[in-house]
Amino acid sequence: MLQEIKTLVQTLNEQRDAYYNRNSPTMTDKEYDRLFDHLAEMEKESGIVFSNSPTQSVGYYPVSELKKVRHPRALLSLEKTKQIQELADFMENQDTLLMLKLDGLTVKLVYEEGRLVQASTRGDGDIGEDITHNIPAFENVPLSISYKERLVAVGEAFIYKDDFQQLKDSIRDGSGEPYKNARNLASGSVRNLNPEICKERRVNFISFNVLEGLDEGEGVDSRELKLMQLSALGFDTCPYVWLEAGKYRERELREQTRKLEGVAGEEELPIDGLVLIYDSLSYSAKCGKTGHHYKDGLAYKFEDETYETTLQEIEWTPSRFGDLAPVAVFDPVRIDGADVSRASLHNLSFIKNLELVPGCRILVSKRNMIIPHIEDNLDRGFYYDTYPLECPCCGSSTRIREGRTNKGKILETLHCDNPECDSQILKKYVHFVAKKAMNISGISESNLRRFLECGWLTSFQDIYHLDRHRKEIIDLEGYGEKSYEKLWAAINESRNTDFIHYLTAMDIPMVGRTKSRVLCEIFEGNLDRFEKAAIGEYDFSQLEDFGDILNRNIHTWFADEDNLSLWRNLQMEMNFRQLEVKAEEETINTVNPFQGCTVVATGKLTNFTRDGINTKIWELGGKPGSSVSKNTDYLICGEKAGSKLAKAQSLGIKILSEAEFLDMIA
Repeated sequence: MLQEIKTLVQTLNEQRDAYYNRNSPTMTDKEYDRLFDHLAEMEKESGIVFSNSPTQSVGYYPVSELKKVRHPRALLSLEKTKQIQELADFMENQDTLLMLKLDGLTVKLVYEEGRLVQASTRGDGDIGEDITHNIPAFENVPLSISYKERLVAVGEAFIYKDDFQQLKDSIRDGSGEPYKNARNLASGSVRNLNPEICKERRVNFISFNVLEGLDEGEGVDSRELKLMQLSALGFDTCPYVWLEAGKYRERELREQTRKLEGVAGEEELPIDGLVLIYDSLSYSAKCGKTGHHYKDGLAYKFEDETYETTLQEIEWTPSRFGDLAPVAVFDPVRIDGADVSRASLHNLSFIKNLELVPGCRILVSKRNMIIPHIEDNLDRGFYYDTYPLECPCCGSSTRIREGRTNKGKILETLHCDNPECDSQILKKYVHFVAKKAMNISGISESNLRRFLECGWLTSFQDIYHLDRHRKEIIDLEGYGEKSYEKLWAAINESRNTDFIHYLTAMDIPMVGRTKSRVLCEIFEGNLDRFEKAAIGEYDFSQLEDFGDILNRNIHTWFADEDNLSLWRNLQMEMNFRQLEVKAEEETINTVNPFQGCTVVATGKLTNFTRDGINTKIWELGGKPGSSVSKNTDYLICGEKAGSKLAKAQSLGIKILSEAEFLDMIA
């Protein structure tokens, strides 16, 4: 009966299209009505009704906003690999499912008493958005099913590739540009407030997991069985192959991946990889999870596709500390629906290693479909020094600096030593207004450049007197009365600051937000006390993780009369808040295990940036460290922890995974 329902829905929809859109019906009204009534009877008997059924054409109701939905069970992602061998190693002695990884938007459907009651996006894994209003506009979602217990199914909302090709030139995104790929169009459609718009986008849904329900009968420990039960209820399920334990090594797995890729191609399914996941649900549950991903599956990401093009030139731009950043400019290539013509070359060593010179043929990719990257040079053997002998911004002589990576490799960078270099000055202003520093929203780099060119900024203090140039700013192209008022309000708001933001804004080499927090605690948020230490003989290297270089940087900066004048005069523009550290400490739970502890984080973390984890440690009353010693209380380990983990183990230091750290602070 299920297949007959699907066939009737398709037939009647084709007839409706022929009648209303193409004015060329191929069946009589009487025959259409007979089939329509038959479909309605079967839907009533089976309890299965699809979102695109002609019996459900009762209109679509928009919403004013997308409400938030908390997921009782987090919708986490999976760890990724690009190596087939890692898939083979992951299988262990377990039966697995190898399935397509659809490129769309993850959606969760909840059914109660046989009816769809809620649909939501994955969001950040813990909190998504309610999209229930759009589900009737999907092509193939069951609105009612014969299963009457609670059922929670997860799958992917997507647009078939051939449908996207037909839609992409006629639909625009929020900025008025054509959608670059099917995933973006699907995401925008699913989250649209108006189902009428979603209906036009031909969004489909394919299930790949059951979170709750379908537990009756024998063999419910099988993921495959639950997918088969979903299919029997009318859901389209993700194509997969079942792999028996112990029978698949790298070569056999590669054959299966090609087989599934062929299925995706034949069915016009947009994919960006494959997923290998254990069939046994009880074994999956034992695998556990991190704060970022479940450990019962592994996502196989396709190798980044490379495109051949020709390198035209290498641009060099000074940073705020004088390092010249090289950027490759090449003939445009189209990757993932977008034209790419530029990519970072990182440093001089990267250029020399690839032997890059203008005119050579290069291979370009978009790593993880986001960041353009030069992968290889097809014309090696013709390298010559192409770096500029003079700074392209100010004309000063350049020089090569040598440093070392964490692994001891020599790294060469090109440097401009002129402190009056316009590019360096601009970048310093960009840093000053940034969120981690003075947090002045509304001043873009291009606006700062214009203000500098007009001569309105000769020091940071001038930002707080831009009202002198109110009329000129309003007359600038792109500005106006409202833009100016918004800018001036943001400038005045930034006057309410604290020790940490103020010191970070000064941009003393190696003194960022983390080191500023340490100094804030040591000097109790007192700028005068810190200044006396900096112009005196205070030994900052005695502080944990500071060292001789940082100690020298602080004293050298304050020994410069211009810097000292800036430090003192700018304070007159500010209203300093109460000591931030103490305010935070007052809110710390008395049973907090990290209070007063030195905590080091290492490896790749999934929920925190390096600055973010250090900030969190400070908020908990601890002290973030950069190296492991006998004074370290905890080591938080992410992926590829390296030597710090080994040292912590040898010293008997308490070691935490990121998930354990999150559990302890929950």
